[in-house]
Amino acid sequence: MLTVRELSARDFMRWYSAVESDFDEKELIPPRAVRGAIRSGAQEFLLFTDAETGLPQGYALCCVKNVYGYVLLKYFGILPWYRDKGLGVEAMRLLHKRYADRQGIFAELTVFDDSDGGDYFRKLQRFFRRFGYEEVPFSYRIGGARVFLTAKTLKGSVRDPEELAKLAPRILTDFYSRCLRPSEMEKMLSRDP
Repeated sequence: MLTVRELSARDFMRWYSAVESDFDEKELIPPRAVRGAIRSGAQEFLLFTDAETGLPQGYALCCVKNVYGYVLLKYFGILPWYRDKGLGVEAMRLLHKRYADRQGIFAELTVFDDSDGGDYFRKLQRFFRRFGYEEVPFSYRIGGARVFLTAKTLKGSVRDPEELAKLAPRILTDFYSRCLRPSEMEKMLSRDP
């Protein structure tokens, strides 16, 4: 059984190498920016640990502060030696419980390396669909890679992906502007034509 706890900005730096190993460098928010966002309450870095042993087994970085009441699940990972044991499912349930009072959760699915013929991406999509995430038809890129934006409505009244797509530019800009400088946002994020 897993438990979840929020870490400080200083503790986040101890885990940054795990995030770096799981995500492409082009989609990484600079550590300076994450530390500042954690300190200001705009982001939360969560650690999933085994309830009995206290051993860390996974993490999530969530953008939580915005005027719209949504959460952006920016990074989510289970440590490599604990994968394929159902811990991702348990961790996702803890996330949903933690943010149950929010309008919903957005998750960005990106794949920079498609050397496996898309198998990893399809597995990722299946995982999020299992929890009720639907693709939001809003097209943009992070570090040059196409983003498949997904959302799960929790408490909110906006449930239609088409309606969420209309809100997405404002919501995402709000999330990213709380941690990135305008020049960093321009470099990292781009809209598809």
